[in-house]
Amino acid sequence: MRLLDESESGDVLLVESIDRLTRLSPDDWKTLVASINEKGISIVSLDLPTSHLTFGRFPSDDFMKTILGAINNMFLEILAASAYKEYRERERKQKEGIQKAQKNGLYHGRQPDLESHNRIASFTEAGFSINKTAEAVGVSRSTVIRVRKTLQNSA
Repeated sequence: MRLLDESESGDVLLVESIDRLTRLSPDDWKTLVASINEKGISIVSLDLPTSHLTFGRFPSDDFMKTILGAINNMFLEILAASAYKEYRERERKQKEGIQKAQKNGLYHGRQPDLESHNRIASFTEAGFSINKTAEAVGVSRSTVIRVRKTLQNSA
């Protein structure tokens, strides 16, 4: 979204693949496309070969530019829908794999970094602020807040 905020009409958004641009739900994708179109930004993708044809000498007239634009938009919609479908499928398979591994006692999830938690506890006891603790330990503010809540609940 920051990229869109800083973009200007006539800018080109170059992506390696449409799935690098979006894995959004259909409604969120439509909102993103509306923002891109409203700003007057063109999307060029390596996996959409016709997307770069609108630059240069081809197409030579407005009719062909309009036709090519419609074709690009159709392909873009198809690729975005495919990216979302693949993303959801990967997510489903990952969840199934985790459930199977948990059932077999092979997966225990991400384990807490107890060393960082102990350091957060020490800085908290010393009266450091959330920001100073996060900076000193090298973790995010949200991690400090979460660990502090855990410490309060166990006290």
